[in-house]
Amino acid sequence: MSVSVPRRRFVFFRVVMALMLREMSTTYGRSPGGYVWAIAEPVGGIVIFTVVLSFIARTPPLGDNFPLFFATGIMPFMLYQSLSNKVGTAIRYSRQLLSYPNVTFMDAIVARLILNALTEIVVFGLVVSGIIIAFGLHLNLDYLKIFRSFGMAIALGTGVGLANCYLMSMFPIWQFVWAVLNRPLFLISGIFFLIDELPEAARDLLLWNPAGHVIMMMRAGIYDTYGAAYVSEPYVYMLSVVLAALGMLLLHRYHRIIMDEGA
Repeated sequence: MSVSVPRRRFVFFRVVMALMLREMSTTYGRSPGGYVWAIAEPVGGIVIFTVVLSFIARTPPLGDNFPLFFATGIMPFMLYQSLSNKVGTAIRYSRQLLSYPNVTFMDAIVARLILNALTEIVVFGLVVSGIIIAFGLHLNLDYLKIFRSFGMAIALGTGVGLANCYLMSMFPIWQFVWAVLNRPLFLISGIFFLIDELPEAARDLLLWNPAGHVIMMMRAGIYDTYGAAYVSEPYVYMLSVVLAALGMLLLHRYHRIIMDEGA
């Protein structure tokens, strides 16, 4: 037993690394230049929203720099959304490889989770650092709150992704249904505004959206004048754990059926 356990761990690590390298190759190309697109997407969105909304308001709801305000809203949301999508489609993406005896559905999920979380966090650091340098901003960053926001986004994306992994694998149409249901979150998560400043009835309603808590925590880490009084980390983590546990239970119970039927 003492020999087999380390060996299984080594096999797990090797398989996960192989799956990560495979996805890096297929998603971003075989050269580092492929990662330019991972940076170009959020930068393009920030530029567009900055130009459009600068004609509507003279200053953003927080601070005095539009690009920074949008970056601290869009990019945490993209971290959650990317993870939920990648984890949700992990089995379907790697289904051909899962026929090998040493490759399990958990390997596929963990590989996509690690790779995409690291990618989104690195892109966030590059984009935000670029904005700070380009505009000569002087900020008192709270790195603990920034990483707490990352933790919330990763937990939420993983929980939603695991639940969706079962649903998307068993019922392929759910991927399109979820895309439609998830789209309004982009507008109501506080990317373009502060949830704190809304009337009480609207604020209480939007606080049920866990993605809004992720963004509020991120902005609390970037802006030392923003208190984020309505952030609830226990709510986000509790919801994430429930969804993750439900997803894992269903995947463990039905993963053989998923593989046999090839949903």
